[in-house]
Amino acid sequence: MFSLTEKEVESISTQLLKGNVCFYQIDKKKIHHMPDDEDYFNYDLTEEEEDILDEIEDNPDNFAEFTKMEPAQEHQMMQDFVDRKIKEKNLAEDLVNALSKPKASTGFKFLIDESKYKNEWLEYRLSKYHDWVKEQVDSFNYSED
Repeated sequence: MFSLTEKEVESISTQLLKGNVCFYQIDKKKIHHMPDDEDYFNYDLTEEEEDILDEIEDNPDNFAEFTKMEPAQEHQMMQDFVDRKIKEKNLAEDLVNALSKPKASTGFKFLIDESKYKNEWLEYRLSKYHDWVKEQVDSFNYSED
């Protein structure tokens, strides 16, 4: 049964929020991270990153992969934050409006960053990512059974 410490969950969550993908090496209890190739098409891997990917390819059962939330999940998280935390009607309407447009995340971030809710949003988002990482651990363990 594979599990992570709270510190490891925190580390992986932080890396996912930065746009990285993480691989947890089970035998060495080590976290490896690199840019998510979907976001960085022109990114050249370092020699160390290439070695890690080769190792993952050679022994995939020794690694658990952690990815960021899908856009629909991110969108739902933003909507839930508005519904649960935003008390000002005008700001809530502006945020919901931003979420209904193209580039919803950018519009949402712009409005939140200019509001008194910025820190609360960052904490909420990190907390939801902690839950997301733990869900991925659960699904990894489930697939191993």
